[in-house]
Amino acid sequence: ANHIFRWLPHLAGTGGLPANETTFATLLRQAGYATALIGKWHLGLKCASGSFCHHPNNHGFDYFYGTPITNFRECGEDDDSGYYMSSYYVKYKQVCWAFLVGAVSVLLLKSLGKLSLRWLWLLLVLTVFALILASVKIYIVQLKTWTCVLMENENIVEQPYSLKNLTPSLVNKSVKFIEDNADRPFFLFHSFLKVHTALYADKEFEGRSRHGRYGDNVEEVDWAVGRILDVIEEKGLSQKTFVYLTSDNGGHVEKISVKDGQREGGHNGILRGGKCMGGWEGGIRMPTVLRWPKDVHPGTVVDEPTSLMDVFPTVLRLAHLKIPADRVIDGRDLMPLLTGNKTVSDHQFLVHYCGSMIHAARYRPPTGKSVWKAHFATPRWDPGTEGCYKDMVCRCMEGFIEHHDPPLLFNIGKDPSERNPITPENEPKFAEIVATIAESVKDHRSSIEEVESQFSLRNIMWRPWLQPCCGHFPFCSCTNTP
Repeated sequence: ANHIFRWLPHLAGTGGLPANETTFATLLRQAGYATALIGKWHLGLKCASGSFCHHPNNHGFDYFYGTPITNFRECGEDDDSGYYMSSYYVKYKQVCWAFLVGAVSVLLLKSLGKLSLRWLWLLLVLTVFALILASVKIYIVQLKTWTCVLMENENIVEQPYSLKNLTPSLVNKSVKFIEDNADRPFFLFHSFLKVHTALYADKEFEGRSRHGRYGDNVEEVDWAVGRILDVIEEKGLSQKTFVYLTSDNGGHVEKISVKDGQREGGHNGILRGGKCMGGWEGGIRMPTVLRWPKDVHPGTVVDEPTSLMDVFPTVLRLAHLKIPADRVIDGRDLMPLLTGNKTVSDHQFLVHYCGSMIHAARYRPPTGKSVWKAHFATPRWDPGTEGCYKDMVCRCMEGFIEHHDPPLLFNIGKDPSERNPITPENEPKFAEIVATIAESVKDHRSSIEEVESQFSLRNIMWRPWLQPCCGHFPFCSCTNTP
């Protein structure tokens, strides 16, 4: 998509997880598992027909309680918006001022008889432009109401939702699901809305951490994970429950509070880059903690390239289900690595995208400890920084990236911080390594079938008639009363 959005910005579009995609929740449900998604979905809601085609209930989940989108900054309680911090909003304000000055000037000229345009046409044109500009501000102001929606299955239970007690509420739903299904096979996907701006923790965790609001939210997540593990233990399910905890991206380094300077997007330590930065490790290299006492010894450490895509075949194997044969499955079963039967990842190559563009690829040779990564393109950071602070997020399209030919090459097995580029001068096999990675990317491209992006302007265009509303649109409001 040739625009800034690589996510679904609201609930009234038609983009989402296509019906022909098979989730492991669908396969588990078909095998008799009770399935639930508690928390964040953000894979679409409705089709153009108005049906809930992208809803979790239509992708394998018997029960859904959470938000069909995500925890946007607008969902906080200080009437803040990410749009206010964007360079686009600065340009919007400049256009508004230019229009105001221009409108006053034109009306003055007309009053003085210097314009021959009829009053009716003049006022009509000015009114249309004023309404267009006003609609942008109205949309931003209404984002909290229209976007921050809490649902139970297909029903809205709170609009807009309150972040103050949302984590305990979601945990309670997960606990109840486990208790209700302890005597049968179940799959629970507890999808945390944290740690993501807006940052609001329950009263018990406010001011608890030495690391500000972000730390408070991390401690709340820690409590939530512990509560879920506790109920698994209480029900005697620890030995036969696979637990997998990870994150979908690294810290959003540009998220710094304009009010008090607190770092709200997290920190990536020695890793370079962050969220929405294509192939830099800071945005894509995530720790994972898992538990499967039957086969995985406590303290086992795997330091090999793996992927969230690996959850699909791993879960199916543990459930004794077959992997679908009608499509390419990019994930690899993790169990051989976790049990020690293998010491090298099955992912010889992993390709890293920024939007629909390949920015980098990594290569794990079958022997040795090296993991090579080539950057074909990188985001154009603001001068003197390693981030896109002006726009709050790095973009993927031409004009906002730097191409590299030959690519930037790093051995992230030895240099995970990506500070020491590999060159022909310090690595005799430079050309061979780059050629091997380039060939793998070529093979990958040839396997891709071009389809319309779910983030195309047509799919993300806001359609008022698709807007979920508790009450009478545009005045949507309801409160979740226990």
